[in-house]
Amino acid sequence: MTPSEGVRAVIAAIGLVLAAHGAAAQEHRFQLHHFLSPRALAHTEMIAPWARRVEAAAGGRVAIEIFPAMSLGGKPPELVRQARDGVVDLIWTVNGYTPGLFPRTEVFELPTVFTNDARAANLAMHAMFDEHLAADYRGLEVMFLHAHAGQALQTVDREVRTPADAAGLDLRIPTRTGAWVIEALGANPVAMPVPDLPQALARGVVDGALIPFEIIPPLQLQDRTRYQIEGDAGWRFGTTTFQLSMNRERWEALPADVRAAFRDASDAAWWAEVGDIWEANDAAGLALAVEAGNVHVVLDADETARFREVLAPVAERWIADMAADGIDGAALVEEARALIARHAE
Repeated sequence: MTPSEGVRAVIAAIGLVLAAHGAAAQEHRFQLHHFLSPRALAHTEMIAPWARRVEAAAGGRVAIEIFPAMSLGGKPPELVRQARDGVVDLIWTVNGYTPGLFPRTEVFELPTVFTNDARAANLAMHAMFDEHLAADYRGLEVMFLHAHAGQALQTVDREVRTPADAAGLDLRIPTRTGAWVIEALGANPVAMPVPDLPQALARGVVDGALIPFEIIPPLQLQDRTRYQIEGDAGWRFGTTTFQLSMNRERWEALPADVRAAFRDASDAAWWAEVGDIWEANDAAGLALAVEAGNVHVVLDADETARFREVLAPVAERWIADMAADGIDGAALVEEARALIARHAE
């Protein structure tokens, strides 16, 4: 049995159990698959509330059942394929888990484009989606894209205040743009899905990670790291982009009023609210680490400027990479920066 067949078998079995127990017969039922724990704030405060918004907007005609922690089978990098192949209806995933598939959206991950404002970045993505980003999402119907609160540097036992302090560290990152950031610092990128991070830290596979503070509670990173490091005024080392998307064929088969319910629940105001959710959760995660006795390092303005200088070539590297694929990366960088500035609070 192939992995896809296995996932389909699990879904079919679950469907039979629900039917046997007299589950409500909503007209349109969906499975939403993602990789984080059901205790993660991304699940409890973003994914589940969004599903309920859709159900409410559809007036009871839609039911969305959420399957966290890859409970339908497979590994996180397989989620995009599961949605494209129709193995599952909906997915939430990190774009960078499938490198090269969503190149245009990467512009929002760059450390000189994204600095520290998830809300503004999300609204900029919304504004650019139809004209500039949609071409990447073959076989998918995007409900919403978003960034997290930004890459902080969290290390086991090294306090980092200059790029030279980071040299030689093995750092976890899920995206190629983040890998370029790590390489620019003279450190070594180690790619892995976030559920693997606690064990990698415990075993010494990595010395730390570029990752937001939001993830500290579900992964108990306050027990695995000592230093939580960010720049002046909350400046971050870039970010990661995510998508919540539906299989395109399933989308196109829906009646217009049901599609409208999904769109109403996924409007620009929701993209902005998602940014607020991640920012608030980031503060809560940092507070937990500080309470546990960890050291919150805030770089001063001069230290932050030095990191900005060292990381500036990352954007140029990305622009050159886009040019090789016939994409005007410079124009995307310019527009993304302008839109983020316009939407910044």
